[in-house]
Amino acid sequence: MKILVMGGTQFNGLALVHELVRSGHDVTICNRGVTKAALPRSVGRLVADRTDAKALGDALRGHDWDCVYDISAYRPEDVQRMTGLLHGQTGHYIFASSTVIYAATNLLPITESHPLDRSERQNEYGANKILCEEHLLREHRERGFPASIAAFSMVFGPNNIVPEREQRMFVRLAQGRPVLIPGDGTTLGQVGHVDDQARALRLMAGKNVTLGRRYNLTGGDAYSDEGYVDTFAEVVGVTPEKVFIPAEWMDDFYAGRKSISGTPIAVNIDTRSKNDERAAALFGVQRILQRIAPNLHHWNRSVLFSIDRLRRDVGWEPEYTFPAAVAQTWEWMQREGLVESREFDFAFEEDLIERLRADVSR
Repeated sequence: MKILVMGGTQFNGLALVHELVRSGHDVTICNRGVTKAALPRSVGRLVADRTDAKALGDALRGHDWDCVYDISAYRPEDVQRMTGLLHGQTGHYIFASSTVIYAATNLLPITESHPLDRSERQNEYGANKILCEEHLLREHRERGFPASIAAFSMVFGPNNIVPEREQRMFVRLAQGRPVLIPGDGTTLGQVGHVDDQARALRLMAGKNVTLGRRYNLTGGDAYSDEGYVDTFAEVVGVTPEKVFIPAEWMDDFYAGRKSISGTPIAVNIDTRSKNDERAAALFGVQRILQRIAPNLHHWNRSVLFSIDRLRRDVGWEPEYTFPAAVAQTWEWMQREGLVESREFDFAFEEDLIERLRADVSR
């Protein structure tokens, strides 16, 4: 296939480019040409700022594609521009969305038919992904635009551009730091490996059954918060010192009744408003352990997503278990020297641990 990848030089996009080239596809990427990346020699490159309608039109004009993967669209105008330029010029358009669009629930796993959260709890990122999806589904319904949607969920692995996730945990454990665990550590979560995600996207290409549909894209297994820590510790080869944050403390953090290092944490916030400081504080909770959309899901609500639709429609199956994903990413961290070179601010964790220990000693 002749394929265009919008983005293509960072994390998900980079993994996808390598997966497509390995499978024999003719791949071109389109981006601003700023980010350096180790791309296969066969990959073509179009240079354009996608927010510049004229520049993007000039770059894409005269090209036809069997499939276009849009990994770098975050706002409705991004996809509106693409559907206008690509109508009649691509056989398939696959948009990278996110599972942060879904409303909170205790009925698990969350399927693609689950209600979306358009309330004041939703943040700007999630609200824009919903608007992007709505435009694409409307274009498919009314004009036959060949759009499919893949909703990513906390992707894991080498070259992650969000180092505060797994890379922070690796460095924390390697440095012998105590590890904070919310509540009793039984809350469940789920991540997918970046290479598995890339393979799923490749398998979606050209599949008519996927048109006009959304597909959850994540891993096939789950972990508890304590299991997350134990898995990392086993891979790193250390025995972690676990510090459990009492449930009442976590409730207070999320309700804004208690602070971490003087920063209030609140869950019922509108991050589309001017309350950016409180929004940032809430997402700071994710630095303790990976947590999907804390603005929507309470700290002790397990969040799991069904991938059965993707399995059924394109025959995809995750190859990485969670322990295998951790082990492979740790090998990459060591090989790249990131265990020593990555720097993280652990001050708020140290302060919280000190306060917890003081509370216990009273």
